[in-house]
Amino acid sequence: MAKNIITCSFCGRDKRSAKMLIAGQSGHICEVCVAEAYKIVSAESETTQKEAARQSLTLLKPDAIKKYLDEYIIGQDQAKKVLSVAVYNHFKRISNSNNTINQEEIEIEKSNIILAGETGTGKTLMARTIAKLLNVPFCIADATVLTEAGYVGEDVESVLSRLLQAANYDVPATERGIVFIDEIDKIARKGDNASITRDVSGEGVQQGLLKLLEGSVVNVPPQGGRKHPEQKMVQINTKNILFVCGGAFDGIEKIIARRLNTSAIGFSSSMNAGEVERNNLLKYIIPQDLKTFGLIPELIGRLPITTFMNSLDAETLRRILTEPKNALTKQYQSLFKIDGIELNFELEVLDLIVEKSMENKLGARGLRGICEAIMLDVMFEIPSEKNPPKEFTITLEYAKKKLANEQFGNLKAA
Repeated sequence: MAKNIITCSFCGRDKRSAKMLIAGQSGHICEVCVAEAYKIVSAESETTQKEAARQSLTLLKPDAIKKYLDEYIIGQDQAKKVLSVAVYNHFKRISNSNNTINQEEIEIEKSNIILAGETGTGKTLMARTIAKLLNVPFCIADATVLTEAGYVGEDVESVLSRLLQAANYDVPATERGIVFIDEIDKIARKGDNASITRDVSGEGVQQGLLKLLEGSVVNVPPQGGRKHPEQKMVQINTKNILFVCGGAFDGIEKIIARRLNTSAIGFSSSMNAGEVERNNLLKYIIPQDLKTFGLIPELIGRLPITTFMNSLDAETLRRILTEPKNALTKQYQSLFKIDGIELNFELEVLDLIVEKSMENKLGARGLRGICEAIMLDVMFEIPSEKNPPKEFTITLEYAKKKLANEQFGNLKAA
């Protein structure tokens, strides 16, 4: 009788002890061994995929990176060059073992970047576009939610938690990633005067970021959130993590103007010269201006590269509407194509959208709000029609009529 008892060929469980025995050509396996085998195979497969991802790191040249950015972002050549070189150097650093060259023990240090520009000029878009291109973990963090440890808000280590999650909890991959910290200007020091209350979301956060930016081993909660004594931590070395910080720095033009002994408004020796000075003041930004704005010197020193985003003129906004791969007009045309409708825009309509956006002073972000105001009724009505048209053209008369019914009708420059 004992010979007829069926058992698992791996663990020896018999049919009575196991919930299920799966038969093979020359043996059986129970459900427990199947589950254990699945765990082993999954872990091995994940390790192999991570190793393959590390080895498949493609060293892109700066001009190739810039060409890719050109497909999605109009203008901003200086910022693109700075970012392309920084990313290229970052790739070289992480692909070179031990960061030494030719056995000369020359250690290559990272160069973090601070990117200044008005709202709607494409800072966050540039970061997202870079994320599509890179084969390294990338995350975008918001500085406005950060506070000192122990206060309501997120600790600075939450920035690395996002990067760890983007790397699928692969610590070696996380340690060669890139972090874009948006709204860095919102943690500026509130004032030079001493206060009885702590600046927990301003200078306190800047001090907390110092160890991250410079390079140190940081204890990071893997799931984010607050740190507490019983929580399991993951140690991440930030030495090879590249940080790009972006911010609007609203009002810094006046600081630059005072330093240049000029005026952010009014005229210089000639009208044209005064206009050029006003439109390009961010071009002259230096670390001293950031310090006056409210960033502490220790933080500025850890962000050695400072670059700027040009303000968008009418011609650039007009190109943004139609030229990039993800241009607004192309997005709406794709939405209508799903319903089998070909959407067209009169050229005068695009000029009207740009004109209203210039009055709104919100940069490229203002374009979508105006487009939505024009397109709302047609997007609401056409899909519900029994026999929708095969083609629809947004005319100048139609656009003006729709804008007149919205808040944009009486929009004036501030």
